[in-house]
Amino acid sequence: MIHPTTRAAVALGVAAPAALVVAFAAPAWWVFGPVWLVVVLAAVGADAFRLARRRIITDVQPPAVLYVGEPDRVAVRITCPATMAVDFTIDVDGPTGLLEPQTAQIPEAGTAERFVEIRPHRRGNVRLTGIWLRAQGPLGFAARTLRRPLDGECPVVPNVAAVTRQAIAFAARDAPLGVKPQFQKGAGSEFEALREYAAGLDTRTIDWKHSARHRKLLCKEFQTERNHHVVLALDTGHLMAETVDGLPKLDHAIGALLLLGYVSLKAGDRVGLAAFDARTRAFVSPAAGVGTMARLQRALAGVDYSTEETNFTLALAELRGRLARRSLVVVATDFVDTVTADLMIDNVAYLAKRHLIIFVALRDTSLGRPFERRPEDLEGVARAVVAYDLMRERQAVFAKLARLGVLCIEAPAAHLGPALVNRYLAVKARDEI
Repeated sequence: MIHPTTRAAVALGVAAPAALVVAFAAPAWWVFGPVWLVVVLAAVGADAFRLARRRIITDVQPPAVLYVGEPDRVAVRITCPATMAVDFTIDVDGPTGLLEPQTAQIPEAGTAERFVEIRPHRRGNVRLTGIWLRAQGPLGFAARTLRRPLDGECPVVPNVAAVTRQAIAFAARDAPLGVKPQFQKGAGSEFEALREYAAGLDTRTIDWKHSARHRKLLCKEFQTERNHHVVLALDTGHLMAETVDGLPKLDHAIGALLLLGYVSLKAGDRVGLAAFDARTRAFVSPAAGVGTMARLQRALAGVDYSTEETNFTLALAELRGRLARRSLVVVATDFVDTVTADLMIDNVAYLAKRHLIIFVALRDTSLGRPFERRPEDLEGVARAVVAYDLMRERQAVFAKLARLGVLCIEAPAAHLGPALVNRYLAVKARDEI
């Protein structure tokens, strides 16, 4: 569609009062008004004629896959046989915000390439439904606006890219102090090898029988045991659909559990998955090998956001029946207060009688905001009181779980994965499973 621009509208709007003033001030120059009108219309017509002859070709390449919370780029190529500037914007449908409009400056008979950032905030599918293009004529009195339909679809999956980056950081020997503990040989309970005793080694590891045979002090080296069962139990109920730091709690928990699953598989353990709300939504039996990580990713990618209340009694009872041996069960969930958490605590306590439990909850950073500055009005005081009560009740729930022998983790979104892996490594080092 070709239409006049704002410049043409202003020029036409000025023509009438200017012609009226000229007619009163100098009646002989009355022809100035019609001439001005003809000049403006001629400029509009000239721009429209040039725009109609110029063919604009577009090529939009969306990413093959999008990771939730991870920015990516949509490649847009615009080709035109003349030098011009083309404004464009892309229509999207799905769990992402509006894409920023951009301008492509096309050289003479050339192609301009631009990249539009896209950041999905939930899992699902993002569809590119169309691209809007707007180009002005050389005089700026007419513009052409057109819409080209698109049929690009990008699945939004759990953020495996962030998991890979964090896994690389954990594997690095020169990781910054405090990021992760390093557990080398000597920690654990599985016999690894004999080595000659040196000053500084624990005398309790000396093997006196072999020392007498070889006539020198030998001590035992141990390594962390392998083939433990690690089960990732994910709550997908309605509380996990709330947004924290730009992403649903469920996606933060999925990222942390995938990181733990990757580290556990690398450590030689067998990893499984159970996702549940009112009923069990997904289950992957504990297994080892390179294919297990792919199965975990597919299962978690298929977990949808739920509006149902979590039934801990049914879900954890079914999980207990499926676990034939003692396992490390990582329960990622959320709760509001001590009243709603009572049933959850009872079922977790029953599960903890046979298995080692790590209870993982995401810390809501918004609860600490009312305490960042002094309240200025009654509403600020009320917010601070409510936030303090919620924080106190959460700590009461963690205290109850700790008394039952449950290992508790509460961390902000950015540190949830590393905190969980550090706790797992500490459990392996102490051979608590």
